[in-house]
Amino acid sequence: MYVAVKGGEAAIANAHSLLADRRRGDRSVPALRLDQIVEQLALGVDRVMSEGSLYDRELAALAIVQARGDLIEAIFLVRAYRTTLPRFGYSRPIDTATMLVERRVSATYKDLPGGQLLGPTFDYTHRLLDPELAAGADVAEPLQRETEAQAMPRVSAILAREGLIEPDGEMPQDHVLGDITREPLEFPMARDIRLQALSRGDEGFLLALGYSTQRGYARNHPFVGEIRIGEVELELDVPELSFAVPLGTVRVTECQMVNQFKGSAKAPPQFTRGYGLVFGQSERKAMAMALCDRALRATELGEDVVAAAQDEEFVISHSDNVQATGFVEHLKLPHYVDFQAELDLVRRMRAEYDARENPAKVEEKREAAE
Repeated sequence: MYVAVKGGEAAIANAHSLLADRRRGDRSVPALRLDQIVEQLALGVDRVMSEGSLYDRELAALAIVQARGDLIEAIFLVRAYRTTLPRFGYSRPIDTATMLVERRVSATYKDLPGGQLLGPTFDYTHRLLDPELAAGADVAEPLQRETEAQAMPRVSAILAREGLIEPDGEMPQDHVLGDITREPLEFPMARDIRLQALSRGDEGFLLALGYSTQRGYARNHPFVGEIRIGEVELELDVPELSFAVPLGTVRVTECQMVNQFKGSAKAPPQFTRGYGLVFGQSERKAMAMALCDRALRATELGEDVVAAAQDEEFVISHSDNVQATGFVEHLKLPHYVDFQAELDLVRRMRAEYDARENPAKVEEKREAAE
């Protein structure tokens, strides 16, 4: 047994060495630097930060290199590292109305106070491979012009002035905000907990669920009220000081989804909201999150729960790609004892079946054995 264990240790060490070799690749090709990944694979970095629940571009880039580009493995690495960090407190809620906006679009109003800003987007590209990128062609500097700062009120505020959308609502005074990184999930859950889980949920899973709501499974006819991407300031309350201390800025993507609502005995017909907020530039994830958030409000709004996207326990329990990876990938680890038990059970069941259905064949086998 000891020899087998030592043999296993050697095999694992060699597997690690081979992994490092494959990660490095051809030695004649220059090794990737973290700043290259941060600057040129920024959207992958943003996803790792968002689903890893840690805003640090260099650490996310390091995780991507270590994971050989496997973003879920990189997210796993970032979350594991996050658990080693001290926690000094909670920042104040960010105010996205004061965001330094670099992209802001709305599908509900053409003309908005502050205007629409296309910003950096794939929306209007032709999705054709560009051979010049492979050749390392120079990229022209973007055009810039002087502008005056303008207020950019949210689309929801415009609708709210006419009373056509549900209010933001006030947080109950006795409500204590939860933290899914420190407390186990319990169902049913408050919306703040659910939004935390959705924010770091797997983009592909939420995208599929959001898509399902558009195909008729929990249809609620969504409009993108507004997507805005930009920098917001973080502030921390320090007990010894009478003012909040600025900590710096983070880039976030916010999506306000506007959805139809026919009204109920307690509420008039009006638009309702779905909300998404994630680290970095990730509007597809923010939109999917907003679609799922609205679907999961079915019970709150008195709607029938008829689709998977409306089932809170189903969605939240399966949205975490780190947990999903652990459950799925553990199947490739040794299960020798379990399988031998199953094998023995199937053999006995097969013998009982043969004895019942083919007694002559069983007798022949017994005689042949003798």
